Order: sequence, then structure tokens, then C-alpha cells
Amino acid sequence: MSAPNSPPPTEATAGVAEDNRVTLRKLLVVTAVMFGFGFALVPFYEKICEVTGINRIVKRDDHRPANTQVDASRSVTVEFDANLRSNLPWTFRPLESSVKVHPGELATVIYEVTNTSDRPVTGQAIPSYGPMLAGQFFRKVECFCFDKQQMAPGERRQMPIAFVVDPGLPTEVNTITLSFTFFEVEGRASAEPATPARGGRS
Repeated sequence: MSAPNSPPPTEATAGVAEDNRVTLRKLLVVTAVMFGFGFALVPFYEKICEVTGINRIVKRDDHRPANTQVDASRSVTVEFDANLRSNLPWTFRPLESSVKVHPGELATVIYEVTNTSDRPVTGQAIPSYGPMLAGQFFRKVECFCFDKQQMAPGERRQMPIAFVVDPGLPTEVNTITLSFTFFEVEGRASAEPATPARGGRS
């Protein structure tokens, strides 16, 4: 029931009310469109990341490249070789001479090195590949060649190399030879001759 003194609605008041309803409807439409556009951006953004490679991240907790896909339709034989420069008083060998892997499959091989001298020696391993082309498709996830290796007198150490052969390796390449050569380099043992040598790591 209207108040006794309320003025009757005028044409101007009715027009303002209609304008408000139109504006409200427009705002609701814009809000719904923006909400839907936000959802549509998710797959669009994922596609952009896939194309540009932004989402290709190496997960270091499990040492497995996130974008690796195993090609079980073929196998590649990886042969292992070990060499020492003549002035390095070590023995150095792989515990396996070769392994057969599928491209994209994570594999681990152990090398063993022993310092046969009575002094601390630091070495650095340099890898090479045969054929040379294979180096472009050989992904070392973990390798003793990443760092200098300091060996105490008489120390023996087993060192892993974890690797993946990239599925992009040309199909005509069925065998890869991975060769490491250890060179003697300066290390903390050479820089601190007065410090007694401690026992080596196992």
C-alpha cells in the first residue's frame, strides 16, 4: 500500500528505472562472457606452452626428463669405453661393456676408478661419442664428468652415469660408443699440499 503522501511515478522516473535494468543486463552479460573467456584461456595457454616448450622441465628429484617418450619400437646398443692420460696414476673401467636401451628410456651404468698412487690426485673426465652425430642425441642426466673427481691415495670409487638416448636419434644409428678420458687437473689436494690426506669416499 502506497504512503498517502508518495508522489505518483513520473515518466522520468520510469525511464531511469528502465535504464538501470538495461545496464544491469549488460553487466551480467559482460560478466558471463569474461568468466567463459577465462576458462577458455586455460587450454589456449597450455597449447602455447606446448608449442614454445615452456612446460618442458627436467624434474631433478627423479632425474627423468618430463618430455621424454619411450620409443619401444627400436633398440640402440650403447657401448662404453674408458681411457686415461698417461700421467694419471689411476685405473678406470665401466662395470658393463654395453647396454641395450629403447630411445627415451632412462638407463644407468657404473664406472669404477681407483687411485693407485700414494698421493691425492684430482681428475676430470671428458666424454666423446661415436659416431660424432650421436652426441647431439645423448642426454646425460647424471654424470661423474660434470665435476672434478678428487681421489685419496689408494681410494676406489664407483661412479654412475644416468642417460637417455633421445628418440630423435636417426633410425640408421643402431650403436653409440660413449668414451670417457680422464685427465689430471689441479684440485684442492694440489692447492693444499700441507694438509694431511683424509680417507676417500666410498
